[in-house]
Order: sequence, then structure tokens, then C-alpha cells
Amino acid sequence: MLACLVVVPTFNEYGNIENLVKAVLGQGTNFNVLIVDDNSPDGTGDLADRLAQEYPGRVSVMHRTGKLGLGSAYLTGFRYGLEKGFDYIFEMDADFSHDPKYLPALLKAAQVTGVAVGSRIVKGGGVRNWAWYRRLISRGGSLYSKTILGLKVKDCTSGFKCFSRETLKMLDLEKNISSRGFGFQIEVNCLCEWNNLEVREVPIIFPDRVEGKSKMSKKIFLEALLMVWQLRATKKEVLSARATTFSPIPASEPNYREIA
Repeated sequence: MLACLVVVPTFNEYGNIENLVKAVLGQGTNFNVLIVDDNSPDGTGDLADRLAQEYPGRVSVMHRTGKLGLGSAYLTGFRYGLEKGFDYIFEMDADFSHDPKYLPALLKAAQVTGVAVGSRIVKGGGVRNWAWYRRLISRGGSLYSKTILGLKVKDCTSGFKCFSRETLKMLDLEKNISSRGFGFQIEVNCLCEWNNLEVREVPIIFPDRVEGKSKMSKKIFLEALLMVWQLRATKKEVLSARATTFSPIPASEPNYREIA
């Protein structure tokens, strides 16, 4: 049975994380969860520790010293997953915008191409309970990125992804990714396509969050807009250089502590 790790970054997700973890684990005994908490003041980290005790061997927690960014949380989780020998590693939001029921479909797609993304834009996908301006920003952001960068993937900003371990080792994201915020997803798509990988899109319905507040800000959005032009100016040969070595998590990591 394929060993799967779902990386879930958290910051003030106390109202969501317990139900999310249970829903992920309910997708099959091969699904495991790594919570990467950025020192949430609402008690998310403590709740995550209790979940790790309740589900030993299936739920792990990393506590970071502060709000270090979504992209860096995923990179930390990817390193952990590779070091622990997982076959497939997922990234997903903690607020139920990414429904765990789609995890098996993403896994099936990633087994074919090495990387799959939950897409709101392909046939069968969509959003629910979004205001018109949010729909416009989402669609416009993906079209903007696709047009400027020449990407094939339709939903360029989706953060619901599945990677095979071979894909992650080849891409060496820590070496080749510069964005640590919202632009991380666009940059990952670029790196995949520039390495001749097909990003297989799986249709998903993306609802608005039920609990908590969105982490999206004007600053993060502007960073992504500018990053697209920086990527266009970057020589593809630089980003598409395939990694020949991989560095596991160092023995001592100053930015987090792990709860297995």
C-alpha cells in the first residue's frame, strides 16, 4: 500500500484542524498527516499535539517559531516526507476549502504523471459561496499567470496538490523556488512544466472557509503579480536544472520542533 503524507500548514486554525485531520485519516489507512504550525496564538499547536497523541504514527506536528510563510511550511513538510520515506506527498489548506474526499483522486492522477492538482477551473470543478469579485480575482489571476508564463495548467494558483517522491526529489524545490508566499503555487507549476512534467488537473469544488479568517492579503497578492514577471525574465535553463542530490532535514533545525 502506498504511504501518503498530507502536509497541512496552520496559523490560527483551531476551529478546523481536528475535523480536518479526522477527515483525512478517514480516506484510508495509508493517509497520514503532518501539521506545520507557525506558533498559532489561538491554541492550534496544542490541539495538534493532542491529535498526534490520539493518532500515534499517523499524525505528526512541527512547531515553528513564527509566521514564516505558506511556501516555506510546504518545503519543510516536503523535506520531512522525503526523509521519512513517503511515496506520495500532498499539500492542502487547513480550512476545508480543500475537501479531503478528493485525496484518493489526486493520488490516482499523480500515479500517472507524478504531480496532480485540484482544479476549480476544469470541467466538473468550481467554487461555492464566493462573491463575484473573488471569482473574478481567482479566474483573472490564473489567466494572467497562464498568459504571461505560457503555462498549460488551467488553475495556476491552486494549493491542493499531490507529488510523487520522485517528482519532489527531481524538482529540488528548496534550491529552485524563491517564493515563500502565495506565488509559491505558480512557481511550482512553472518548475514542473519546464521539467516536462504534465500537471494533471482533477476537478474539485472549492467552498468558502467555514471557520476562521482568510490569510490572503493585498501584500501577498501583489507579491504574486510581480513574481510572475520575474519568472518570465528568468532563464528556463536555470529553473529546469535537474537536481542530482537531495539534502534531508538537518540534524538540528532552528525554526521548528517536531512532535511525532
